Amino acid sequence: MTQSELYEAALQKFSQQHNCQLEFERNEFTLTVKSEAALEVFTQLKEQKEFCFDQLIDVAGVDYLEYGKTEWKTDQATGSGFSRGISKNTFGRFKFDNNPIESDMQGYRFAVTYHFLSVENNQRLRVKVYCEDNDLPRVDSICRLWASANWFEREAFDLFGIVFDGHPDMRRLLTDYGFVGHPLRKDFPLVGHVEVRYEPSKKRVIYEPVSIEPRVLVPKVIREDSRYKDGAESQAEES
Repeated sequence: MTQSELYEAALQKFSQQHNCQLEFERNEFTLTVKSEAALEVFTQLKEQKEFCFDQLIDVAGVDYLEYGKTEWKTDQATGSGFSRGISKNTFGRFKFDNNPIESDMQGYRFAVTYHFLSVENNQRLRVKVYCEDNDLPRVDSICRLWASANWFEREAFDLFGIVFDGHPDMRRLLTDYGFVGHPLRKDFPLVGHVEVRYEPSKKRVIYEPVSIEPRVLVPKVIREDSRYKDGAESQAEES
């Protein structure tokens, strides 16, 4: 067996032992792990010789709110006018009402994805952990296994509101200490809640109401583009 085949067989066996889901798409392996077992799985992925993922490349939060849905049925939409692009009942992007929007990913709204590299085995792996609680998403910190996770986890906490249990310094990283909300959540308005600027006369930063008019910035219609028509027709003829 080749090294790639041995690696795939080891991943298959590992996923069965730890009750994980293993996917292979676009020449990449993705391991989906339950949050309560994530820390043990990460420890094994680093320490076991057949994996030896000694480098953590990235940690990123994901918000699956409205995943797979579109705001407009663009094929049936009218080709003229602005419609709800300037409607007053939308604030920034989404229309808010009293009905909460649920995630489409088996009830989980938030997830954390990790990308690893094994220098010794020349292999890469993506690990995805879904947060069990949509109201207070949280997973275990992996800072004690990979020190580089420190700022990655702080960034995900700041922008998505995902809490990493056991993190040594769980503070905001990119926004102000008094900032309200998490900018990369899909229900966060594009125009924000407040405007921030420095006031020379007061010699401090001040917060003011948003002066930008809320607009929906999603394209309303799909128009044919002649630049790609010839290529599409040639592909159809070849098939």
